[in-house]
Amino acid sequence: MSDLTEKETTETGAQRGQGARRGGGAPADRGRTTIADGVVEKITGMAARDVAGVHAMGSGMSRTFGAVRDRVPGGTKSGVTRGVKAEVGEKQTALDLEIVVEYGVAISDVAGDVRENVVAAVERMTGLEVVEVNIAVSDVKLPDEEEDEEPEPRIK
Repeated sequence: MSDLTEKETTETGAQRGQGARRGGGAPADRGRTTIADGVVEKITGMAARDVAGVHAMGSGMSRTFGAVRDRVPGGTKSGVTRGVKAEVGEKQTALDLEIVVEYGVAISDVAGDVRENVVAAVERMTGLEVVEVNIAVSDVKLPDEEEDEEPEPRIK
């Protein structure tokens, strides 16, 4: 038998870095990480807006409702996720985007740039594999059109 008490044995082992490993495997592999759909939607919305030629996200109607919803305390969806829908699994995600492009840009080029930017951002930040990015172009922003993001106030 050893003359060391249990506490002394534990402290001595820990001091030498020889304590018993618990759980087995690398610490990063212990447990599960889940990522909410909303997290992926925010990343996607930010990445899509960074692309030149994207004027806005969502259809005209959803942007109008979104502007009103943003003014209501406790509004459900943030402006960043407007026009974005994500389906998130354990290892993969699929994305649907609705965008408004600037007049004069090549829509196919903008869509390709959006896909590249979104896939790179989502995969880098989440580690999920992006299996598809579906893009619906719902409108073209003409140079002389006024913004319909802010509805007129009812009271002046």
